[in-house]
Amino acid sequence: MTTEVRVPTLGESVTEATVATWFKKPGDAVTADEMLCELETDKVTVEVPSPASGQLADIVAAEGDTVGVDALLANIAEESAAGPETVKPKANAPETAEPAGEAASTDIIVPALGESVSEATVSTWFKKVGDSVAQDEMLCELETDKVSVEVPSPAAGVLAEITAGEGETVAASAKLGVISGAASGAAAAPAAEKAPAAAAPAPAKDVANAPSAEKAMAEAGIDGSQVTGTGRDGRIMKEDVAAAVAAAKAAPAAAPAPAQVRGPVTADDAAREERVKMTRLRQTIAKRLKDSQNTAAMLTTYNEVDMTEVMALRNEYKDLFLKKHGVKLGFMSFFTKACCHALKEVPEVNAEIDGTDIVYKNYVHMGIAAGTPTGLVVPVIRDADAMSFASIEKAIAEKGQRARDGKLSMAEMQGGTFTISNGGVYGSLMSSPILNPPQSGILGMHKIQDRPMAINGKVEIRPMMYLALSYDHRIVDGKGAVTFLVRVKEALEDPRRLLMDL
Repeated sequence: MTTEVRVPTLGESVTEATVATWFKKPGDAVTADEMLCELETDKVTVEVPSPASGQLADIVAAEGDTVGVDALLANIAEESAAGPETVKPKANAPETAEPAGEAASTDIIVPALGESVSEATVSTWFKKVGDSVAQDEMLCELETDKVSVEVPSPAAGVLAEITAGEGETVAASAKLGVISGAASGAAAAPAAEKAPAAAAPAPAKDVANAPSAEKAMAEAGIDGSQVTGTGRDGRIMKEDVAAAVAAAKAAPAAAPAPAQVRGPVTADDAAREERVKMTRLRQTIAKRLKDSQNTAAMLTTYNEVDMTEVMALRNEYKDLFLKKHGVKLGFMSFFTKACCHALKEVPEVNAEIDGTDIVYKNYVHMGIAAGTPTGLVVPVIRDADAMSFASIEKAIAEKGQRARDGKLSMAEMQGGTFTISNGGVYGSLMSSPILNPPQSGILGMHKIQDRPMAINGKVEIRPMMYLALSYDHRIVDGKGAVTFLVRVKEALEDPRRLLMDL
């Protein structure tokens, strides 16, 4: 019985790819989901896993061939009479079925990482080689640009091998380790002990670069030593060459920047310093915020709001609200409602630039910035303009807790049209928030502080908060920004306006 290996879906508008590398040759034994070959499209590299265990019977599309979606790449000859044990090769063992006392091995594979996320860093292993594990027990944690992903054990047994150690970068569907089934304590332990020794002598192998990358390097007049490969096992891809060429062109302009160079450090000071590699999340935050400053014509306008009425309304109904809805009534629902109200009047603050077009959003997906132990994340509350106070408070509480636990998915942090950032929870009195691209507006909330205010000719102590709206001046004019902030102020100083849509 044979199983066909076909080209998978390559992505929107992508109809063909080039076969870059075959990792197996005809006659090699393969296991289900083991990577067989790598395809290269105009944009991304796609790894093709084996659809079944068996033997690679033949290769239909050789390296360098151009293939379309669903085209036949190869055929797998399945071994119907034998289990997975006979397919997986074993060192120094004859080609016979494994003894009945041994159990099958199961690969630990990187799970799906989310839309547009192609790689992750192994941050922590909770188990070490030789440890017994139960099915679905957490083995390790991966860190992507946005979220942390826990990897459960696919089977019960013994962790026989770790192929991707802490700090290593792995692609989606890459192999992390191996679980060997524990047929008996006597059989499992020796296997675990031998695993590290067996893995250690694995020799480094020459990695063939993508054909298109070789061509691009020849055209650019550079060699592989000048390019950092991001493909499997460090293989150089076409986009790596483009990045190296772009970096070389940008180098002269970047060289004079003194801010990027550390000052002199004495040996005594160096001994008291600690150098820690930035997490992927922190690197992404830094890049996105700097890109935002470099792209948008960012400007900030300020106002202040008297929180007397909101605080009085909250104090009057907070107990009844909690009893009926099971969630506390906070200030964020008032601000979310006020912003949704203002965005209807000033829609350009809820829009984004796409090339030479302005895309107006007839809905509000509200981003609520949340600080976590690993960095700033912005979960999105979808269709916030159609939600009640109770629904907003529940969504904020639930997503805030998931953010702190590192459980947010990529989908929960994408698609926002406007963002609210509350620096007041940390005591900030005034700040200028940075836009969350491609959004055109972000509201900064701050600390509520009692201040003397002139009210009807008299000085009264009022709970005041400074508000800051950072906006993209390419799409939002000063009049629109000021109008938006005034409408937020009016709605908060007289919450009845929200009920009457005034």
